Amino acid sequence: MTATTPITASASTTRMISGGGVTFFAPTAQGSDTGAGVQTPEIRPSTEAPGGPAGPDVVAGGAAAEGTGDSGGGGRTVANMSLTFQGLYHRQQRFANGGNQFSVEPPDQGLCAGNGFVLETVNDVMRVFDTAGNPVSGVQDLNTFYHYAPAIVRGNPNVFGPFVTDPSCYYDPATQRWFHVVLTLEVGPTSGHFLGPNHLDIAVSQTANPTLGWNIYRVAVQDDGTAGTPDHGCTTDLDANGNPIGHGPCLGDYPHLGLDTNGFYVSTNEYSFFGFDFHGAQIYAFSKRALESGAPSVAVTQIDTHGLDDGNSGFTLAPSTSRGGAENGARNTEYFLSSNGTDEAHGNGVAVSVRTSNEILAWTLSNTQSLNSSTPNLELTHQTLRVDRYSNPPASAQKVGSTPLADCLNDTACATTFLLGTKDPFVPPCSAAIVKAGLCGPEVEYALDSSDSRMLQTSLAAGKLWGALDTKLNGKAGIEWFQVSVGGDEPRLAKDGYLGLRGQNLTYPAIGVNAEGNGVMAFTVLGSNYFPSAGFATIDRHGTGKVQIAKLGVGPADGFSGYKAENLGGIIRPRWGDYGATATVGNTIWIASEMINQTCTLAQYEAAPFGSCQEPTNPAFTWPDAGTRTTLANWSTEITKINVSSSHGGDNNN
Repeated sequence: MTATTPITASASTTRMISGGGVTFFAPTAQGSDTGAGVQTPEIRPSTEAPGGPAGPDVVAGGAAAEGTGDSGGGGRTVANMSLTFQGLYHRQQRFANGGNQFSVEPPDQGLCAGNGFVLETVNDVMRVFDTAGNPVSGVQDLNTFYHYAPAIVRGNPNVFGPFVTDPSCYYDPATQRWFHVVLTLEVGPTSGHFLGPNHLDIAVSQTANPTLGWNIYRVAVQDDGTAGTPDHGCTTDLDANGNPIGHGPCLGDYPHLGLDTNGFYVSTNEYSFFGFDFHGAQIYAFSKRALESGAPSVAVTQIDTHGLDDGNSGFTLAPSTSRGGAENGARNTEYFLSSNGTDEAHGNGVAVSVRTSNEILAWTLSNTQSLNSSTPNLELTHQTLRVDRYSNPPASAQKVGSTPLADCLNDTACATTFLLGTKDPFVPPCSAAIVKAGLCGPEVEYALDSSDSRMLQTSLAAGKLWGALDTKLNGKAGIEWFQVSVGGDEPRLAKDGYLGLRGQNLTYPAIGVNAEGNGVMAFTVLGSNYFPSAGFATIDRHGTGKVQIAKLGVGPADGFSGYKAENLGGIIRPRWGDYGATATVGNTIWIASEMINQTCTLAQYEAAPFGSCQEPTNPAFTWPDAGTRTTLANWSTEITKINVSSSHGGDNNN
């Protein structure tokens, strides 16, 4: 372990925000297939802002950073999988709110549980289940929940609503309240193009029942000096030498939430919205008491990590969550973990090389009790911890199977009649320009994006922070996990290690741990032997257990983001993730991962209504409606209940 001199946050501001009204679960009837292929538009214009998501597009790791991981076996936690059921899936997302939705990839999965409920949230819907896996609400679209116009009302003309994305949630057992957060990007109602203003939308339940009322708060995060935000000098373009120029809004990308006894925290990655540079991770801190009281206005303290890591900026500060705040209540402290193996963690974030690292950062936000005063006075420090080396993972190949969307694109009649109104321009014969660009060829089954090496969900339990990230491991995508002790004067590394599966890929880990230090790490399993499947392994102070499968995938991912014809003028980045989730309730760990729960042939895909694949191929699952997918995507999620205990009595206690 190495430690830096703690650095006090040099840039923090506090401002007041007003409440945004009260909301409820009030889902409308699902829409239905039109039988005519795709609707226009089917994919949101400018689905990704030019700034924020540019960093994660790099998926190739450096050979120098390959670890020599195994398949686990060091952990001593006993896991009993007592329930698994299908969560939200693409067909539900696309046809929510009467069908006034876009096709969206990836789901960006959030999960929270407590008081007899399990709430799952994805792009751009959410649903409440009971602990037996039965739905107790309909499928609620997020635009309506946050009092916005529908994502799209198709007509002449089309009318566009705000772009709501990156959801996550948490249930606080200490106060019996539910928290939900999203990033919302304002768009032109007639063009659908991004305008620049963007904000965090936070919903806090009024009771312990998530199907009842919630209070909404909105926090502007464009940080260009408008709407009460500081001006962080975000740019709009690059000059001839590749230097950022111009002045415009920032983008508060990838919000994730955490809680301690005193506060509610949201971290973001701040990019130039219309430019190409990265400014630095932001922390937004609120009094939990004020939010839960439904106060008409609350204070938010914003901390900018720009330059705080020896001149570099923090990137993806994953906030910790703890059950009831007992872990950090006495210290009045919130913790974060981050990595520094990506371009964003160096300079202005513009890609310059393949990055590797053998360090992570443990961040400490202290004096959080001051959030309950009229003058919050927070201090942010960090320590740099030496760990085993990691790098960005490679894309993850999947088992070969039926891909009817690709097959349709490769068939001139099918593509013309149902999908594009013409042949796929990338399927031979191609134009001279496409041939010159090296893009001429059939659409084929693709490898899935494995993220970069950012830190993912962080939990605080048994005196430790538990976190994990994706990394290149023996030529495949694997996981490096970390246990960081926080009981002393400063965080220190207690243990780290790799988890892989020989010849296969593990992606998008999320860790949940009980008070005794027995936990589960969830992830997606895929490779030459596996369609995308929901997997997990136990984890405790001794290490990780063997890779286990919660639900086997039954077909390959077959979605629009992986095909050339659906990405005209953009980067072909087959989307997956961008994150999974866990939720801990006593000795029960609820886990959620993306997987594929359907497959069909081209003939089934072409049968009316087109693209829905009416006959499920998995006889063990009864679909809630006749269709198993949509024309453009087939992702699904799986929710699993796992009870954990130690195989050696109190051996895992810390």
